[in-house]
Amino acid sequence: MSTEITDNPQADRYEIRVDGRQAGFAEYRTRPGEIVFTHTEVDPAFEGQGVGSALARGALDDVRAKGSRAVPLCPFIKSWIDRHPDYQDLVA
Repeated sequence: MSTEITDNPQADRYEIRVDGRQAGFAEYRTRPGEIVFTHTEVDPAFEGQGVGSALARGALDDVRAKGSRAVPLCPFIKSWIDRHPDYQDLVA
C-alpha cells in the first residue's frame, strides 16, 4: 500500500491518497503562523488500516516544515497529538 499526503490549499485541507485513490482529508483554516485543524475524515473503506494516523503525521510534519504551529480543534488530530508526545511542541 503506497500513500501520498499533499496539502491542497485551494480546498483548505491535507489529503491522503492510497494507491492513487483519495482515502481521506484533514480540513484546516490558516491564521498567521498557525494551521487550525477543524475536521478529519477517512473513507470507511480505509478505516482500521492506519490511514488516519499517516494523514495526521504527514500533515503535522508539513506544519513543522513550514515553521508553523498547530491548533488541533479536530478531536482526531488532538487525540493523535496526545498519543505522540514528539508532536506536542507543535501545539500553539
